[in-house]
Amino acid sequence: MKILVCISKSPDTTSKIAFTDGNKQFDENGVQYIVNPYDEWYALVRGLELKETLGGTLTIVTVGNAADEAIIRKALAIGADDAVRIDMEPKDAFNVAMQIAEYAKSNAFDLILTGKETINYNGSQVAGMIAEALDLPLVSLATKLDVNGSTATMEREIVGGVQVVEANLPLVVSCAKGMAEQRIPNMRGIMAARTKPLTVVAPAAIDELTSYVEYGLPAAKSAVKMIDPNNMDELVALLHNEAKVI
Repeated sequence: MKILVCISKSPDTTSKIAFTDGNKQFDENGVQYIVNPYDEWYALVRGLELKETLGGTLTIVTVGNAADEAIIRKALAIGADDAVRIDMEPKDAFNVAMQIAEYAKSNAFDLILTGKETINYNGSQVAGMIAEALDLPLVSLATKLDVNGSTATMEREIVGGVQVVEANLPLVVSCAKGMAEQRIPNMRGIMAARTKPLTVVAPAAIDELTSYVEYGLPAAKSAVKMIDPNNMDELVALLHNEAKVI
């Protein structure tokens, strides 16, 4: 089985977020980047589990510049066989998806896995666009994935229960919480990652369809009001007059 796992970088959740150029550019100064957790913990790890059970190879692909190779090596240390970096700065979900699809077209992967979304943009668009470009079925937000021969069986959480879906390979799956458990790279994996193949390919000539006009930070949280536990009248008044239902 040939498995392709799409990964991307995202700021560590402890990073301080700021913007420059009139709130038109993300300020990367001092930002520590990590592998997007949905890509790493669920898509990559489940792909590795399938490879270990069924045999085959697992390739990771990302769209990014040379600075992204640190996160690629992290994914290689976890267990991927090789990596591909499409050499461009990602600015648009459509362009990213089409770049990955162009690479995948000539490599006949049986299974393409992505995280359900990135934690910085939360777009949840790339998997669907890849599937459309390759004319493959897509199962999104899968929490479980098993493969038997040429058939994949997946589970998805829906309102009031669980949906079981079957599809023939090749297939694109976006992975959500529950798909797998996080793996921590060990020293052997870290050392091996240094020598695993990392291929850099030129991007295809594909236009971007969207651009970011402006960024903004969420409104600051209001101060907490402390109420004496014996003063229930004040609490009731605040709940009636100031509390907001979201």
